[in-house]
Amino acid sequence: MLEGLERLVSFLKSKEVVVFTGAGMSTASGLPDFRGKKGLWKEKDPSLLASVGALENNYQEFCEFYRWRIKALLEAKPNEGHFILANWEEKGYVKGIITQNVDGFHQEAGSKKVWELHGTLRKVRCMRCRSRYESALFLERTSCPNCGGKLRPDVVLFGESLPDLALEKAEELSLSCKCFLVLGSSLRVSPANWFPFLAKRNGAELFIVNMEPTPLDSLAERVIAEEINKVLYCVSEKLQKYI
Repeated sequence: MLEGLERLVSFLKSKEVVVFTGAGMSTASGLPDFRGKKGLWKEKDPSLLASVGALENNYQEFCEFYRWRIKALLEAKPNEGHFILANWEEKGYVKGIITQNVDGFHQEAGSKKVWELHGTLRKVRCMRCRSRYESALFLERTSCPNCGGKLRPDVVLFGESLPDLALEKAEELSLSCKCFLVLGSSLRVSPANWFPFLAKRNGAELFIVNMEPTPLDSLAERVIAEEINKVLYCVSEKLQKYI
């Protein structure tokens, strides 16, 4: 099942790999995927609560939902896979990480070249004065200590555009790599799923590690339906032989 990873190892050795991570990357950390089949929150569609509409028209339940998510985040930690990727970055094997995740685990594990397409749940910001705070504050209050305005998580909600700088950097990485490694993304959320396609179109080889099929599987040189940490550990073991 995990054979044939030498090609990925060779790309890592040549320092031409970009990593793209989705919700499956954080499964081993115990974080619930609120979009998943088992991620329903109080029998309501969480995508409706993680939206501009909920922020503007249903603020109380919006806050309750994000308090639940922040509490779960603060009780969890990066898993082995996050630390392996941080180690690869430190050694220069990885050019950068593009992530759909908002948990901040890549940075907590030590990765520095991380571009968050959907913002971060580690911070909240005031909708009036734009002051930013650690997200733990949101568990205590939903008003800004500075001006009294409403606080909101510093994430991209349904109905909002992705941050320009993250999009720009993600595009640069996608166009500059020779190998694009997808870890734990369904590749169904736009425009984030454009980047593996962009890398592939520019001549990069595409590797996908995901437990479920994705729409881009047919474009990939290698599709691995295995646990991410198992794959990363196996690749790291193979890398060690070349050091």
